[in-house]
Amino acid sequence: MKKFKLYILIVMLVLFATGCSDFLDREPDQLLSDDAVFSDPNMVQSVLANLYGRVEWGQSLTNNMDYIYLDEACKSDGGPDQTRSFPNDRWRVYDYTIIRNINQFLISVSQSGLDVKSKLELEGEARFLRAWIYFNMARSLGGMPIVEDVVFEYTAGADIEPLRYSRSTEEAIYDYIISECDAIINGQMLTEEKTVNAAKANKWAVLTLKAKAAIYAASIAKYNNLMPSPIRTTGGEVGIPASRVEDYYRKALNAAEEVIKGKKYELQKRNPDKGINFYQAVTVKDNNLEVIWAVDYIYPGLTHQFTTVNTPTSVSEDMDGNAMTPILNLVEAFEYKDNRNGEIRTKEPGGEYVFYDKPSDAFENKDARLYGTIIYPGSVFRGKTINYQAGRKYLKDNKWVNEVGQPGSVDSNGNIITSENGPVENSESFLNKSGFNIRKFLDEMPSSGTRGRGSDVWFVRFRYADILLMAAEAAMELNDIPKALPYINEVRDRAGIQPLQTVSLDDIVRERRVEFAFENQRFWDLKRWRLAHVIWDGEDNMNAMQYVLFPYVINQPGHPAHGKWVFDKKKAYMAPYPRNFELNNYYNYLDQKWLDNNPKLVKNPYQ
Repeated sequence: MKKFKLYILIVMLVLFATGCSDFLDREPDQLLSDDAVFSDPNMVQSVLANLYGRVEWGQSLTNNMDYIYLDEACKSDGGPDQTRSFPNDRWRVYDYTIIRNINQFLISVSQSGLDVKSKLELEGEARFLRAWIYFNMARSLGGMPIVEDVVFEYTAGADIEPLRYSRSTEEAIYDYIISECDAIINGQMLTEEKTVNAAKANKWAVLTLKAKAAIYAASIAKYNNLMPSPIRTTGGEVGIPASRVEDYYRKALNAAEEVIKGKKYELQKRNPDKGINFYQAVTVKDNNLEVIWAVDYIYPGLTHQFTTVNTPTSVSEDMDGNAMTPILNLVEAFEYKDNRNGEIRTKEPGGEYVFYDKPSDAFENKDARLYGTIIYPGSVFRGKTINYQAGRKYLKDNKWVNEVGQPGSVDSNGNIITSENGPVENSESFLNKSGFNIRKFLDEMPSSGTRGRGSDVWFVRFRYADILLMAAEAAMELNDIPKALPYINEVRDRAGIQPLQTVSLDDIVRERRVEFAFENQRFWDLKRWRLAHVIWDGEDNMNAMQYVLFPYVINQPGHPAHGKWVFDKKKAYMAPYPRNFELNNYYNYLDQKWLDNNPKLVKNPYQ
C-alpha cells in the first residue's frame, strides 16, 4: 500500500506525462473541477493530498521560532529574542480560499463517475478537513461566517452584497463543527481502520475533532463567564452562554469515550524503559499504537529540517543546531515519582549548593516523559551521553567563582572548562543557551540531521493520550470524579508517576502541559481556560519569565566537593522580558482589509 504522501509525487508525474495537454496552464480552480482529474482515482487523491497539506497552523516542525513565544523553549540561535507581548495576528486563521477549494472538490466528486464508496470516503475526508479549518478559525477569531457548501462566483459588475456573510456566533461555529463531525460519523463515510502513518483521517480522527471542539466550547462557556468582565460581543460573535457548559462537556466526554470503546488505539507501552517508550510513542511511526492523525513526511521526497537545526552540538551531523532549546520552566513542570513538586534542587535551605555526583542525578526519578521529551544533562541521545557544562567553579574568599571558556575549551590537562554543548550566554549562532535540547520529534536515523537528507519524523496532531485526558477533563467538569480518575491515572501510570486520588482543573492543566509539550496544545489550552493572561502576566516571575539551568563542575582540589556538580538557575539571556498575554490576545484582531471588503464583519473585543 502506497504511503499517502506519495500521491503528491503521483500528481506531478501525471501532469508532466501529459505532454501537450494544458494541465500545467490551468488555474487551481480549473483543476479542482476538471473532468479528467476526477475520472482518475490517483489524480483525485493527489488533489486531496494537496488539501491536506494546506491545513497546518500554529507550532509545527517547519518553523522553529514558533516554539519560543510560550513557556516551552527559548531562542538559542543568534542574539536575544525581544518578545514582550503577543501580536494580534499570532496563529490567526482566516482561509476562505481553501474552504472554497474544498467545496469545489466536493461538487466535483459528487458529479464524477467514481463508485459510491469512493465518493463517500472522499466526501468524509473533505468535510473533516473543512471542519478542522473552521475549528482553527474559531479558536483564533471566534464566530466567523459559515458558508457551508456554497462556492461563490463573481463576475465584473455583479452585485457583491450576496457574497457578504455576517459572522456567526461563537456558539454557532462550534455547533457547526460538531454537526459536521456527526454527519461524517453517522453517514459512515470514513473507515474505522488505521490509515498509513495516520496521514489520512478516519472515523476516530473525526471523533477526536468533535471532542476537541466540544471541550473548547465548554471551556469558553464556563471560564469566560467566570471572568470579572467576560469577553464578549453584543451579537455573540465572541462569547458562549454559560447555559451550554454541561451540554458541551457531555458531548466531549461521549465522543472521547466512543474512541476509547472502539479499542483501535491505546497508550503505547512496548518499551520497558518508560522514558524511551514515551519518545517512541510520539516520535516513531513504525507500528505506532497511539497516533490517530499526524502530518506525515516521507524520505525521499518530503522531509523537514527540524532535527538538523535542533540537535545538540556534540551529535550534530551538519553545521546547524540548537535553534531553539527547552527552558527550565517546562523541565520543572515534570514532577518526581514520589513528589509532585518538580523543582530541581540547586540550593540547600542555608544557601549552600546541592552537590551532585553526576549531573543526571538532579533528574533522577523524574516523570519518564521528561526523558522522552527533553535531552537534559547526562542523558543519552543517538547512543551518546550529552554533556552540558557551562564552566567550572572554585572557591575564592569563601565565594564560588565561575571559570568559563569558549564551547569545547579545555585546560592544560585536557579537562573540560566549557562543554561544546554549552550552555553559554552570548549571541553566537548554533550554541545552546538553556542547558537542554528537545528530544521529542528529533530523528535518530543516520543522516536525518543533515541539510541534504532531512528527517521524515511526523508531527502529531491527535493521539490517544489526548482522548484520555479530554475524557478525564470532561468527567471532572461534570463532577464525575470516579470516572475522571482512571482516565488521567492511565496516562500518569505510563509515565511512571504516582496515581492521583482526586482530580481538579490544576491537575488537568499540568498533565496536559507535560504530556503534550511541543505539540501545539499549550497555547490553545491556556486560552480556552482563560489562564493565559494569569500565567503570562508580564511580571518578573517564574511563569512569565523564561529561565535556564547552567551546570558547573567543582574544580577545587582538596575540597570535599571537588569533581561534583552544581547548578545555577538563571533568567534566560535569550529572553530578557517577561511574556505578557493581554485580554485582547484571547481573540485575534480582524484584518482591516477583511473589514473593508465585508462591512458586515464585526470587530473583536478591544479591537
